This record gives sequence, C-alpha cells and structure tokens, in this order.
Amino acid sequence: MKSMTAIAAVLAATLTASAASAATEITWWHAFTGRLGDLLAEQVQQFNAAQSEYVVVATNKGNYSETLNAGIAAFRAGEQPHILQVFEVGTATMMAAKGAVKPVYQLMEETGKTFDPTAYLAAVAGYYTTTDGKMLSLPYNSSTPVLYVNRDAFEAAGVDPDTDLSTWENVGAALDALKAGGEECPLVTAWQSWIHLENLSAYHNVPFASQENGFAGLDTELSFNGPVQTGHIRAMGEWARDGKFIYTGRRNEGGANFRAGDCALFTESSAGYAGVKKEATFKFDIRPLPY
Repeated sequence: MKSMTAIAAVLAATLTASAASAATEITWWHAFTGRLGDLLAEQVQQFNAAQSEYVVVATNKGNYSETLNAGIAAFRAGEQPHILQVFEVGTATMMAAKGAVKPVYQLMEETGKTFDPTAYLAAVAGYYTTTDGKMLSLPYNSSTPVLYVNRDAFEAAGVDPDTDLSTWENVGAALDALKAGGEECPLVTAWQSWIHLENLSAYHNVPFASQENGFAGLDTELSFNGPVQTGHIRAMGEWARDGKFIYTGRRNEGGANFRAGDCALFTESSAGYAGVKKEATFKFDIRPLPY
C-alpha cells in the first residue's frame, strides 16, 4: 500500500555561518502544525542544544501544498531554504526540478556520509527512489490511511463498536445500522483521492496510473476507471445520497468533525492520531483501512 510520506528534500542552497556565533545556520521549511508541529519543534530544540556547530531554524509554511509552493517560489527568487519538507504528491515536481534539489544519494556520496537506503521500509523508500534504485530524498515521516472508530457513537446508535470493519461491504452494513440508530454522521473522510482511489488501487493491486504509477516517465496517464475503483466510488455516492457519508471537503476538513465527536467513522492518515488523541473526549479505536 502506498504510504503518504512527508520527506525532507535538500535544496541546492549554500550553508552560511553566522559571524556572531560561528555556527552554521540551516533553514528548514516544513508543513507541520498542531501536535506534530510541537514534536518537530522539540526535535529541533534537542538537536540545537546537543551541539554548537549548527543551528537549525525551522519555519512552518502552511499545509503541504502551501509549503511546496513556497519552496518553488523561494527558489525562483533565489531565497530558498536549505531543507524543504515535501509530501508525496510533490515527488514528481521535485524529481523534475533540475538544479533546485540535491538528490540525497549525491549528497551522501559527495560528503562521504554512510547512508543505507535499505534501512527504510521498502514501501517508504520506493516512493522517493528512481526506477534505477537511486534515492532522491530523505524520508522523514511516514503514514498510511487507517479507519478511526468513535466507540461512543457506535454505542449511542446501538451498534457493537467491535463489529468487523475489515471490508467495505462490512462498513456499508455498519453505516446502515448507524444511520438507523440515529447517527447523523456515520462516515467522514480526509484526502478522498489519496485514500479512496490511490490506496484503494494499491490495496487491490490494480493500476492507478501508467508508467509504473508515474515513476517511469512524464507521459503518465491515470487509469483508475477499473471496476474496483468505480464500484467503490459508486458505493460512496450512494452513501452520500442516503446521508451515511458526509462530504466535508477535498483535504482534511473532516478531521475537525471527527475529533469533535460528531462522526462515527473517519478514514484518515495514521498521522492524525496525535490530533485525535489530544482533542477527542470519546473512546476511539484505530483499524486497518478496509479492503
């Protein structure tokens, strides 16, 4: 299954030393907010406190798309950061950005640093590696889509919260029961195309696009009109029509609904766990993405 992985792409910028401190300043633009932003800040603080040769300055530039766009604009203006965090949707853009990005395999070779790409999970490393095995960027954080279950909402609707939700057919039956039990938001989702098309395709081992899902060339064509994808989208359309699936937007707008306890089921990135754990006042489970 393809994982939604945020990566650190090292830009072709020159590191400069501060005259006052004689420490080399490294600018890092990232897309983390909330609990993940707090954890990143702690990591930067620990690194800076552990030595005096380098000072990392981390700056949030908005969400993943905004951070990518900020990096592109900064490079064009000659004001790019040293490190830019880019989500997997921006992989092709970074691969094609000749002169803007220093591929990780080249950086490690030129600096003589030991680097073993096989230390990463294959699904993670593969997403940021060329078809001939060269890793272009450094995986920083990785997540995969999962199913969040609001146990309290299930119980309130008279549905067993431990019911089998391993398949979309079973989820459909649970949605019927939740709706019949008075639940106003049986299912909400984040990142619909990523979860309900790309990962659905990967999970069922059917193509999402040509050219090795876009890694082998720019002349890639999307190919998700197969029976698996159209069948699933048709089911979601029927759920939406019947008030069992509530559409909140293309990105992660539905996260607020679930964290507030307004919805029973939520398909989202596993990275959302920190936010759910921090904000939820209800009992919840995390299950694998249904098949």
